[in-house]
Amino acid sequence: MTDPAMPDSEAVRQYLLNLQDTICERLEALDGKERFVTDAWDRPEGGGGISRVITEGAVFEKGGVNFSRVMGEQMPPSATAHRPHLAGAPWQAMGVSLVMHPKNPYVPTSHANVRFFVATPKDSEPVWWFGGGYDLTPYYGFDDDCRHWHDTARNACLPFGADIYPRYKQWCDEYFYLKHRQEPRGIGGLFFDDHNTGNFADDFGLMQSVGSSFIAAYEPIVQRRMDHPWGEREREFQLYRRGRYVEFNLVYDRGTLFGLQSGGRTESILMSLPPLVRWDYNRTPEQGSEEARLTEHFLTGRNWLEEDDAQ
Repeated sequence: MTDPAMPDSEAVRQYLLNLQDTICERLEALDGKERFVTDAWDRPEGGGGISRVITEGAVFEKGGVNFSRVMGEQMPPSATAHRPHLAGAPWQAMGVSLVMHPKNPYVPTSHANVRFFVATPKDSEPVWWFGGGYDLTPYYGFDDDCRHWHDTARNACLPFGADIYPRYKQWCDEYFYLKHRQEPRGIGGLFFDDHNTGNFADDFGLMQSVGSSFIAAYEPIVQRRMDHPWGEREREFQLYRRGRYVEFNLVYDRGTLFGLQSGGRTESILMSLPPLVRWDYNRTPEQGSEEARLTEHFLTGRNWLEEDDAQ
């Protein structure tokens, strides 16, 4: 009988490769103009990956969907900070990570990631865990989009326990928070790390449910907003708000830090950054404007499903 606590790295790798294919196919169909360029790469220290990038599309100004599987003999500092017992243990990490930066300011930026990590300390059983989630960063928000996004996330988690979505929704709100700005990066979604209940099949199932639900969460929002009219004012505000995205990824993001510290491929790690961005000194939105409503109504860490829960 297979030990339910023992990880199956090959099954995870196959799922992740299939997930990358599926997401790219669906996003290409949405864009209708450009296709993802595929760039396979090897990591001299061990492992490699497949980066897929789309640029100057009809819908997506820039986006990437990356698969990576890397390994090494010494874990980087970002991974051992709260796991000192794993220092010196051989390890491997694999995952799919994506960021999509649409051209139309009314279509939100999206991020998703699902990942698996396993270390093999000497004379002990493998230590493994799953992580992942997705979050949405609108520039001009819509309540219906926010509710759909969170409803899809909740439904993905529900088979694994009624407590999963509230916990990982809160973790997402706390993680994707710019402390120096004292504001959330977006409207949240899901974030989890170090997920290991001791049952590999169940935990792998949660990771798959989250990863496979991303396109169902994002695709309808893109379809609703991709033809919304916009002008220079909206474009300027979009570029300004993209600055917050860059600040978070370069200052706080664990994946960025782990990738750089572990000798990952820089082009793939920094793929998440938008092609154009601006910073304006001490910019304050006009009172009562849609730009002001972004931070006053949408970027608040609220429970977008509270109205549904009350019914």
